[in-house]
Amino acid sequence: MSASLTARRLTAAALAAGALAAVTALPASADHGDRRGDRHGDRNQVVISAVQYDPPGRDDRSNRSLNREWVEITNTGRRSVDLDGWTLSDRDGRTYEFDRFRLDGRSSVRVHTGTGRDSRTDVFQDRRRYVWDDRFDTVILSNERGREIDSESWGGRGYHHRR
Repeated sequence: MSASLTARRLTAAALAAGALAAVTALPASADHGDRRGDRHGDRNQVVISAVQYDPPGRDDRSNRSLNREWVEITNTGRRSVDLDGWTLSDRDGRTYEFDRFRLDGRSSVRVHTGTGRDSRTDVFQDRRRYVWDDRFDTVILSNERGREIDSESWGGRGYHHRR
């Protein structure tokens, strides 16, 4: 075997070993998958965790009944997320926009349909009619740039949860 061929093989082996060492040196938390999420770098941590689209009891459009219809948003990450400008919308285009709301790490907020006093765990759309269709609908959570972060669907053919 010639000296130049051996040198090239050794150089290629050294480069490959260096590249492998660089890849394995990445921290275990370095996730380079889907990069949807908040503006602070914590990706895929805010999700729709539950939907109560058919409030228990009579649907009499009372504020009490309206507030039994809700969507729960959960921050599964450790850091808080600024939801200012984020939206919840349905398939008919009805939209609720979060205004100056920060969701703490590992916590949830319920977005109720009716009126009430906003808190860290409950916010209100101030609507007088139900939003979520009992038979089939979709709720979409979008960030402040309009990018879909999560959605939940129910009923009808072809409706399902998608992330």
